[in-house]
Amino acid sequence: MKRVRSTDLAIFLAIANHRSFRKASVELGVTASALSHALRAIEERLAVRLVNRTTRGVALTEAGERLYDRIRPAFLDIDAALDDLNSFRGQPHGKLRINAARVSTKLVLLPIVSRFLKAYPSVEVEIVIDDGLIDMVSSGFDAGVRFGESIEADMIAVPIGPRHRFAVVAAPSYFESRNRPLTPHDLRDHECVRYRFAGGAFYRWEFERGGIELEIEVSGPLTLGDQDTIQDAVLRGCGLGYLFEEQAQAAIAEGRLIRVLEDWCPFYPGFFLYYPSRRQLPTALRAFIDFVRADKGTSQV
Repeated sequence: MKRVRSTDLAIFLAIANHRSFRKASVELGVTASALSHALRAIEERLAVRLVNRTTRGVALTEAGERLYDRIRPAFLDIDAALDDLNSFRGQPHGKLRINAARVSTKLVLLPIVSRFLKAYPSVEVEIVIDDGLIDMVSSGFDAGVRFGESIEADMIAVPIGPRHRFAVVAAPSYFESRNRPLTPHDLRDHECVRYRFAGGAFYRWEFERGGIELEIEVSGPLTLGDQDTIQDAVLRGCGLGYLFEEQAQAAIAEGRLIRVLEDWCPFYPGFFLYYPSRRQLPTALRAFIDFVRADKGTSQV
């Protein structure tokens, strides 16, 4: 077997982490084609196939899985050792990769990151927007941002941003020929713009008043998978929408949207920054966690 270098293993590890040549190529700063050729050369030197290429992406072979499980902890230790050198610098240094849903990025994450980067100019932050739930660790992310109920139990979660509240809204034109709903049950007689999760399930609209909690499975002719697009559809009179209050408040104030069922919409804890339980956190992540905890935007309304 010909000699395999540490750079070869880093190439394989990036492909294995992402299960994608394209995503790994972005991380490594090379083309997907060059990465594919590099992996083929590595497999020839090892005389064993590590990855099966499919039309949907890549999958590790049994040999590839075994190699991945053995070298990944070692590379994490190397990263931690290099990160320890940050203690000799004047401030945190390095790259921070965060996975977050589009709406959480817009409402809470990006405003905080913009302030964080001004405070720590030596840190680079990459935000990958993904509305689906992923295995954050195997995908190579340092942290993620989601609602608390979506976070796995083995993760550490820190509140990020204020509490949030939803708003049921519609354009004035929608109510020209319809009565406004007085209770959540009235929504069954209305056309609602539904939200479908990346996994395929529909979101049930949640309500609470006087200790009564309701989840309403609404119906309507239009289904979308993005909150901003839902707001655009609602503004065009397509039906009632269930939006973040902060997202809709400008249009409500301007009279372009009418709010209903406000007394049935409680506050929720909001979003959380979550990360795996590690004995040694990268200094950039540790600095960001401390910044989130101290940031005024995390105070509860």
